Amino acid sequence: MSPDMIAALSTIYAYTAIGAGIILAGAGLGSALGWGLICAKYLEGIARQPEMRPQLMGQMLFTGGLMEAFPMIVLGLSMWFVTANPFVGAFLSATSKAAGGH
Repeated sequence: MSPDMIAALSTIYAYTAIGAGIILAGAGLGSALGWGLICAKYLEGIARQPEMRPQLMGQMLFTGGLMEAFPMIVLGLSMWFVTANPFVGAFLSATSKAAGGH
């Protein structure tokens, strides 16, 4: 493997790690904002109708659980990109075809 190919592979891995980090940061920020909004509306609902507290708490936890699934899905996808990077396979396939291999 030539030094240029090694440099290109290093660049692919570096950019993939940076992209996964940015995606995870966005998912974490979205989750935090979502929980903040959910809890704020829960407290507003209790302030308006205190007798609805048990029903509102159930809805808050259900909605929060659904919202919390998004960062876990993003975490799984980003770990897939970092560990089993599909871009590396595509790069190696393209360079072997360009070099005349099969």
